[in-house]
Amino acid sequence: MTDDLDRDGLPRLPAVAVNGTVVESLPGLARVAAVAAVNTTGWGLRATARNWRRVGRAATNRAEAAELIREVGAVVNAVGDIARQVADGVPVGTVLLRAGESLGGAPERPRAEAVGEVISTRQTSLRERGHELLERSRDVWATDNRHPAFDRILDELAPDEARILVMLLKDGPQPSVDIRTGGPIGMVSSQLIAPGLNMVGARAGLRYLDQVPSYLNNLFRLGLVWFSREPLREHMEYQVLEAQPDVLKALHSVKFTKVVRRSIHLTPFGEEFVKDALVDERTAASTDLPEHETPPDLDVD
Repeated sequence: MTDDLDRDGLPRLPAVAVNGTVVESLPGLARVAAVAAVNTTGWGLRATARNWRRVGRAATNRAEAAELIREVGAVVNAVGDIARQVADGVPVGTVLLRAGESLGGAPERPRAEAVGEVISTRQTSLRERGHELLERSRDVWATDNRHPAFDRILDELAPDEARILVMLLKDGPQPSVDIRTGGPIGMVSSQLIAPGLNMVGARAGLRYLDQVPSYLNNLFRLGLVWFSREPLREHMEYQVLEAQPDVLKALHSVKFTKVVRRSIHLTPFGEEFVKDALVDERTAASTDLPEHETPPDLDVD
């Protein structure tokens, strides 16, 4: 039975190589660490070195020390160094503290304290920014009247989306149609067949015509366009649109259909953005640009 135990009273372990060095001759505690380096994963030495109470117990309690080193065994190189220092007679607690310092470890503050400090810093930062914003609003000499969101919006636009915006500014609101079921049944319960068909892609000269629905959804999300349930005054625009292949296909997909005319507009915010960011000053200052309707406060479908 005694053959199964080493001189430290720990289970005798087979020789294990760490970084090419056989550690069979090291004390039992060091060999536990070496074996753990090969077989243990998922524990970080930095977190262990912060656990001051366990480190303190490990300095006087061999069982605790063995368990502690077994847990930090995921860091193979560090454990190899620990094994060598323990073999040289350095106290286990000292070895672990040194290892923690070498990895940048420091006593960990309670989580609640750390979270509280982050929240406090964030609140202070928000208050400071709010105060600075109000100070700028009182500065009568300030000349930068550009909306701060414009820079962010540019980062979230595709090139084709920029072309759509410029086209809407220069050519005005665009027609769109919904194709729904019609006939006697459609008078009672009309179903949507194809929504929002339009000629925006062709008129803006887009590269990816199949992406028009996604482009318009993104522009709507950014507050640059809105979709009116009202048609344009110029009905000729709809005659051209309703002769397009995709509209005709939807119209012939069922026996009875009907066309619901709608329109696509720039929002006032969108107009301001296009004039400031996407066209030259001469175009922006032109008085001949088409007018867009202002969206209602609440557009309920």
